[in-house]
Amino acid sequence: MGMNDEQHETHDRLTNLQESVKNLTGNVVLVGDIMLDRYIHGYANDLNSRAPVPVLKETKRYDDVGAAAHVARGLGNIGLDATLFGVIGGDSSGQTILEALSDEQVNCNGITTIPDRITTVKTRLIAGREYLISNQQLLLRWDIEDDSQINVEILNSLADKAVSEIANCDVLIISDYGQGVVTDENAPRLINAAKLANVPVICDPKLTGLHRIAGADWVIFQTRGLDLMAKRMACNDSSEAAKLLLNENDWSHLMVVQGEHGVTVYTKSGEVVSVPCTLSDPRGVIGIIDAAAVAVAAGVKLGIGVKDIAHLANAACECIMSGTQNFTLTDRDLANRLGEIAWSLQISQR
Repeated sequence: MGMNDEQHETHDRLTNLQESVKNLTGNVVLVGDIMLDRYIHGYANDLNSRAPVPVLKETKRYDDVGAAAHVARGLGNIGLDATLFGVIGGDSSGQTILEALSDEQVNCNGITTIPDRITTVKTRLIAGREYLISNQQLLLRWDIEDDSQINVEILNSLADKAVSEIANCDVLIISDYGQGVVTDENAPRLINAAKLANVPVICDPKLTGLHRIAGADWVIFQTRGLDLMAKRMACNDSSEAAKLLLNENDWSHLMVVQGEHGVTVYTKSGEVVSVPCTLSDPRGVIGIIDAAAVAVAAGVKLGIGVKDIAHLANAACECIMSGTQNFTLTDRDLANRLGEIAWSLQISQR
């Protein structure tokens, strides 16, 4: 039994994408919130004797760049040079972020250090039973963040610098984590500058900030976000909500990252492209939105169509969900995953 026409098309599509991502180059302007992600791993064999909570026996911990900084790292890992615009605090966490990004040759000239501001730190406790360490899961997350407004002059200066770089880039990404860098004033300004320069715009928005990103070319949601919007808009289902959001906000594409259910892309023209997850045992979703944003940027730079971008984003998410605890996308992992999916498709029809 061989592959049918549709399977042949998918196989060839994946194989071509595998070759394309190996030699990717380009420049990205990335504007958004920057934070530090801290991971504490260990065993959770017992409950506390005084409260029904697990006792974590720590085995390792490490810090990693998060939010827009994590997207910047992923872009660099697949060959796209990002100039990152955002703010950090004048503390040790902010310095850790700068050092990590500089070590990986991410352009940090757009990052402003605010001496009296606290850098956002998100700490995750991840554990499993000692003899089932492969089944680790998130136990707790706690956040340290500064809720004070960022000085308007700093935000205006940041936007000025970003706008000056947009005409010379291939893609603009706006990564809004609700920490104050992306505002009602500067987001439309960035998008307008990109439109004038014919530069595609990719947005990872907060649900409360959708009004800021009218006219974006690609907007990325998680399933939960679209379901919530469907309820807010009194829609019959998520598909109806997606179509309304595309029209109301003048978006060209809405990508919904669905974890174990794959990726679905809704387009303004009415086309819907769904790509199923091919992992037999998907684990963890930390970082899949960032991976999807990186994959969309790669697809836009390559000039490929909606179906190819959907497949590319799905493969990128699968790299993160494969259980390796590697939360950052790389070109090697992405190319290998595309090859594995193509090979599995071919083998399953023998």
